[in-house]
Amino acid sequence: MAKDVKPTRKNLMEIEDRIELSERGHGTLEKKRDGLIMEFMDILDKAQDVRGDLADDYEEAQKKINMARAMEGDVAVRGAAAALQEHPEITTESKNIMGVVVPQIESSRVSKSLDERGYGIMGTSARIDEAAEAYEDLLESIILAAEVETAMKKMLREIETTKRRVNALEFKLLPELYENQEYIEQKLEEQEREETFRLKKIKEKKEQEEKADREAAAEGADNLEEADLEPPAAGSVSQG
Repeated sequence: MAKDVKPTRKNLMEIEDRIELSERGHGTLEKKRDGLIMEFMDILDKAQDVRGDLADDYEEAQKKINMARAMEGDVAVRGAAAALQEHPEITTESKNIMGVVVPQIESSRVSKSLDERGYGIMGTSARIDEAAEAYEDLLESIILAAEVETAMKKMLREIETTKRRVNALEFKLLPELYENQEYIEQKLEEQEREETFRLKKIKEKKEQEEKADREAAAEGADNLEEADLEPPAAGSVSQG
């Protein structure tokens, strides 16, 4: 790529500006990448806890519903479930983590009291109440797990994107810019040396010409002096 760049001072200045900008961008992206990784690790720890709670709540809900079915029958369990009048409400908002927009899920009317579940208290047993409560806890765990898992996926995608940008700057763009900078600097130094050598040769030539002119002038002056000092010829004396 360096051979495609014209070795001029203007191009050198432009490349130096690009290097400075790229180095600043590389540093900023590195900080962002490191910050994202730290945030991701925190979310990962939370996700592991949420997954554990979700598995426990699911297992507990299965035990409760199986016990209710065994003791009260499927008809009674289905009737209690069908009596539900107020369904849970789920709303989603968003929050910003290191420039990454992740969902924040809010839920209401998930956990209910006995009179809010819709079925008659006298017509059901404690086993159905326990099963209903276990599934309410499970639903809350599912909602929290959905929020955390979605945040993890978004953070992971942003980390990968940022890492690719950092690597592109570090291993491709900056090395090319450094190579171009070195190439232009070398060419400019060669041109300066050639120009210095050329000026030196011109100066030497001029000095030689001036020396030759001085020697020629001195020789001419000497010839004139010799001509003035020579006695006149015999036939050239004027006769009175």
